Amino acid sequence: MADVTERMLALLSTLQTGGVYSGAELARRLDSSPRTLRRDIERLRRYGYPVEARPGPGGYYRLRAGRTMPPLVLDDDEAIATLLGLAALGAAGPATAGGLDDAATRAYGKIDQFLPARLQPRVAAMRAGLDTGRHSAPGVSPEHLATLAAAIADREIVTFGYTDIRGATSLRRVHPYRQIHQHLRWYLLAWDTGRTGWRVFRVDRLSELLNTGARYELRPLPADTALDYLQRGLDTGKRRVDLLVAAPPERVADALVYQHAEIAAHDDRHTSVTVRLDTWQWLVGALAFLDTGFTVTAPAGFLSGLETFARRLLAAVTDPPGPQLDDNRSRRYR
Repeated sequence: MADVTERMLALLSTLQTGGVYSGAELARRLDSSPRTLRRDIERLRRYGYPVEARPGPGGYYRLRAGRTMPPLVLDDDEAIATLLGLAALGAAGPATAGGLDDAATRAYGKIDQFLPARLQPRVAAMRAGLDTGRHSAPGVSPEHLATLAAAIADREIVTFGYTDIRGATSLRRVHPYRQIHQHLRWYLLAWDTGRTGWRVFRVDRLSELLNTGARYELRPLPADTALDYLQRGLDTGKRRVDLLVAAPPERVADALVYQHAEIAAHDDRHTSVTVRLDTWQWLVGALAFLDTGFTVTAPAGFLSGLETFARRLLAAVTDPPGPQLDDNRSRRYR
């Protein structure tokens, strides 16, 4: 019976991803026969799960959306991941009522009532022993995210008021294509009909978001992914810097956690890094914390800035002591 239960949970977890699966694929994933799979599908239906099936060539199984579902079934790892995800999302915002962070915090406090009794003590213990640092991020409306998601799925034109970085407001009519979460911000990639071009909007700066009921024809995305397009825009005006660091990739990634960096192992002892920066000063702190050897290939202006700063540091520790500050000896920067 334990084997049957584990197999049913695995089947349900797979179908709850929202994907469409052929019988052969499901049987392979669950390491069961097609006949056993059909019996398990029927069990799920008896338990109240609306599993759709299409027979014949091109046939599939999927869990029908939009229906009342039985209690949420998660395995141990999924329950922990859900709890931690809600905790992180709840800490990313200004803690304002009605925001996405507020909704995540409320869900965080309710999750155990939707779990099997076996998991409730473990999840409750983790919640009681977990503190999450709050991150400074603009609040975003869950309703806006849901409205945009539906419009993207239905290819529906939307309108909204938009406030740009300078505080100027305008009315926009767009074809929404993708939502993007990057650096604790939510963005919308859309085709702006008024500007006849692709634009990226901060979702927290939208107001009076409305569905129009009008549909649009899909256009090819202007990049491999919406995230690529966003990052390309964020990197506009920045200069490329290449580093070779005498440290493993994991250590380098920790030091550059707040930079968009391409990090790859160069050999057994070195890591190659490419970053795009506004100024050379962004490099100094990260490289200091790495406390290891490195080489820098960068535009002349960046290199001269680093050389000047290096001379200032050297002068600060080799020149005679400067004036006293508080009760500590200090060196003067030249």
